[in-house]
Amino acid sequence: MAELWYTKCAMKRIFLFVVTNFAVMLVMMVAFHVLCAVMGVNPNAAFGGSGLDLTSLAIFSLIFGMGGSIISLLLSKTIAKLSVGARVVNGTEGEAERWLVETVRSLAERANVKMPEVAIYEGEANAFATGAFRNHALVAVSTKIMEQMTREELRAVLGHEMSHVANGDMVTTTLVQGVLNACVIFLSRLVAAVASNAASNGKRRGSSRGVYYLVYYVMQITLGIAASLVVCWHSRRREYAADAGSANLLGSASSMIAALRRLDNLRPGILPDSLKAMGISGKRGSLFATHPSIEDRVAALERLQRGI
Repeated sequence: MAELWYTKCAMKRIFLFVVTNFAVMLVMMVAFHVLCAVMGVNPNAAFGGSGLDLTSLAIFSLIFGMGGSIISLLLSKTIAKLSVGARVVNGTEGEAERWLVETVRSLAERANVKMPEVAIYEGEANAFATGAFRNHALVAVSTKIMEQMTREELRAVLGHEMSHVANGDMVTTTLVQGVLNACVIFLSRLVAAVASNAASNGKRRGSSRGVYYLVYYVMQITLGIAASLVVCWHSRRREYAADAGSANLLGSASSMIAALRRLDNLRPGILPDSLKAMGISGKRGSLFATHPSIEDRVAALERLQRGI
């Protein structure tokens, strides 16, 4: 039964991913052509070749680089609830739900943000926060993390998620990702167009187009990897800040340290790609990790506790 449930969840996530991305691409393409029409530029000039126009390319890069990230952010709460099958609770469902809601309410007041939606979903130990606005967020926890952590540890985890909300991490991450995506698109097409034009001197057009696509895809891959490193670096810094924020909200780092050590011994819950950066896992650190290693996070909290 458990395997069947996980299979259904995986199929639902894939379906939502495909539908969402198709809808986002459609909206961005319409927006691109509308904006080009308003500004009186040639939309086809954004796709490379000798007729490349920097204004068209800039519009294309901004819309397709930032558009998807912004639309996904605006839909993040709905997509998150659907993708993990989360159910929103208000505290009337039972004693555990009541404690969860009241704890989030208390932390929200301390963090000076409006009460977020609180949800529970079936799954291994994890939790996440999402939402386009700090005063209209969603905090969700898995059933396993509620079962396997003490309430003080879980309170620290909730403090970590509320710190993400209070810091506006969902928005800043989206902006960083969007700007980098736009830069990758712009630079890849620009360099490819320059290389194509250089190769077209005295050669057939087909040959120069081949150079364009070769350079374009090489640049996309190279710059995409570099952008991912920057995003991951930003995400790791954000995790340290959220850990410190939890310690500040609770008045001590000890509960967050205990929660991280507990998490290190638990089977981590796997979140959809769109939510991984907002979860709390991170057993091993690397340049491509969205989270520092738990060992490094504990060490940072211990330094904070000692006042270093």
